[in-house]
Amino acid sequence: MALEQWALPQLSELLPLDEESLQQIIVYTDTLPDAKAAEHLRSLLGDSPRALEFITSFNKHRSAAEVAKSKQASDSKDSEQVNDSKDNELPAYAPPSHPLPLQSANMAHHRPHTNPVIEAGHIRARDEQQMQNLLQSLQMQYGIYNSEIEPEHDTDYYCDCPIHNYMRLKSSRSGVQDLWSRTVMYPGEKAYNDNYQTPTIFSNNPYRRRVVSPYGYYQSAWAPQRPNPDSHARSIHQTIQLNNTLNREAQAKIDAKEPNVNIWDDSERNVAMSNMTISTAADQKRPAEKASDEKRQSISVRNDNTETSTKSSKLAGFRKSLGIKSSEEKAVAKTKEQIAEGREIRNAILAEEQGRWPDEQWRLIVTVYQEKVGMTRKIAHLRARQPIQYLHLLRAGYFEPIPVAWAGAASNPLKFSIEATAGWRGITPMWRGYEDTAEERLYWVLNHREGSVGVRMKPDFISAMDMARARMASAVEPPPEYQSANDTCHLQHTSPGYSKQVMPAPFRAYDRPAVPTDDTMVLLDVSGSMDFDPVRPNYNKYLITGYSRSTQPKNKDVAKAIIRRFTDAMANHDHNFRGYDLTTFSSQAHYIGMINHQNLDAMWRNIRIGGGTRVMTGWQKVKDLHFQKHSASAIHHPVYGWQAGPETPMLRLLLLLDGEATDMDEFELDLLGLSWAHVTIFLIGVDGCPHHHRHANELQRISDVNHHVSFVDAQGNTPERFVTHELLKRHLGYEISMSEFEQMEDLPPYSVST
Repeated sequence: MALEQWALPQLSELLPLDEESLQQIIVYTDTLPDAKAAEHLRSLLGDSPRALEFITSFNKHRSAAEVAKSKQASDSKDSEQVNDSKDNELPAYAPPSHPLPLQSANMAHHRPHTNPVIEAGHIRARDEQQMQNLLQSLQMQYGIYNSEIEPEHDTDYYCDCPIHNYMRLKSSRSGVQDLWSRTVMYPGEKAYNDNYQTPTIFSNNPYRRRVVSPYGYYQSAWAPQRPNPDSHARSIHQTIQLNNTLNREAQAKIDAKEPNVNIWDDSERNVAMSNMTISTAADQKRPAEKASDEKRQSISVRNDNTETSTKSSKLAGFRKSLGIKSSEEKAVAKTKEQIAEGREIRNAILAEEQGRWPDEQWRLIVTVYQEKVGMTRKIAHLRARQPIQYLHLLRAGYFEPIPVAWAGAASNPLKFSIEATAGWRGITPMWRGYEDTAEERLYWVLNHREGSVGVRMKPDFISAMDMARARMASAVEPPPEYQSANDTCHLQHTSPGYSKQVMPAPFRAYDRPAVPTDDTMVLLDVSGSMDFDPVRPNYNKYLITGYSRSTQPKNKDVAKAIIRRFTDAMANHDHNFRGYDLTTFSSQAHYIGMINHQNLDAMWRNIRIGGGTRVMTGWQKVKDLHFQKHSASAIHHPVYGWQAGPETPMLRLLLLLDGEATDMDEFELDLLGLSWAHVTIFLIGVDGCPHHHRHANELQRISDVNHHVSFVDAQGNTPERFVTHELLKRHLGYEISMSEFEQMEDLPPYSVST
């Protein structure tokens, strides 16, 4: 307690964190040996004189506290004899004799785990979302529609324009970036950034010299630059090529640094040690008989050999006196160093595992998660044969469920942007090319889970756009039997006929069909774009130059029509005429209530449209509603949230989106570890929009590897009966014939007037 009281005000001057985070850092550092504590604090605080002074004082205060503690323990031991006569006296208050509930006991003894990655993440999360929002506002202000392009304004004089203010704000985060880089870098890597105040010649940034600017050259310094389509295309090609090269090099380097022996197998280390010491032991302890034989034999040796031997021994002695080691001695030292490093890695892994998963309940949840995701064998291989990478990913939480607290946080370790050109790193060795840490982790799991064939890399920007355009070109006229005069596009007379649609893949049943105990819910995106006039981007090569209006209904109107048709058909199918839970999400989630054919219009008036697209907030709300109904068959974990039991009914969710959610990768990652939920996604898109088809391709890839996720999309003037039929097949889990679908379309009995 005395150490914490002394260190807290000192540390607050060096790290701008809240008191609780600082206390966690102090408590965690106090558990480390002196050398490790100093190294840990140096990684957080840097090498400034004030930081080094604090680190030295911290270890001194800790030593003094240990001495005082041991003295107090000794004094109390000496006084035990004196107090022995009072042992039989009852205290004024005695705790209850029965034990506390298991979960409460765990909570009372559990302190939130921390490590360098977690602490650096806390610091980075403080203004990460603010910087992302500021960049988006700046891009909109200057008419830049590609998210990967930052506004530029090169001048030779001081400028107070919004672009330079943003650049100065970015520069002020260099300390945060340095801390993050030191924390997540692998051994031997070097940090870099894109600080505009650092001349290119002194920069370690490989992208500055090898990637052209999307703005080209020789633009006016008196106004903000405009991106050039040709330069932008070259920039993308060069960035992709450099990303691939640096990723391969980074993976090869860290693979080469992994220990040559199994750090968990003591027999391998013993063999290495014995091989290392055979020659030295033989030299130091030769048998007496062998020595005498050698002495007798040496009498008959020729004089020239004796002279050569004498010269060699003198040279060896001279080299030894200078401290120059022989090749054998170097090999011995290297082997000892490798064994020591292996032991250090093993101890760090054990400490991290114990800190993250402190009891049997935690470890069981993690084990089940790894099995559901299909990562058990890969994780075991990493732990045994690639422990450096295992420890790195372990500290970043790759092997456990996503904490529920992250869903509502403005920023979390799965929302950090990855910018290879700017030096904002990811977690894995091959981090370049991903948009954020959630996408990086998602594709790492997809690439390494059991059953995956080959490496499933994320398509680069050019490949993704080419595939989106190819998908868009495959659209055909929808089947004529689904024609309906009541479709929204016909009621609003936006434009004649239906838009061409990309036909969904033929339905294949993977999960069991729906049963009466399954819980059907609806989750609706109500972000601001749902009420926008639909527009599509105009491209010049890969550069967006503006937007064009599309003649189709607003997305909110299409969503309402699909929800009405879907819930009416479901009510006829399962006779649940009370309705189905509707939850909406944008920047926050809201539970609207039970919707049915009779009250949908009234409930719809309670919906407020606007804000961002954070699907994890809505998903967390839906999970809470589901488990509140079925809490008897589940348990609630303080970090990982609700855990379904074998008797927990399946959740069947219809999710309606009109674009890519900002945390869609996090949502898809969470679904990989669940077997009690089936999600059917309906993606609403603008006619002829490559962005829609790019997102559709991503959802299709997820659906291909996760059979608990189904996907249907539509663009432009939507054939609503066709979409509803396809959604019902996937939601209910069996092939629904046209005749059965038409029966399900009939109005529910309660709606017929008597």
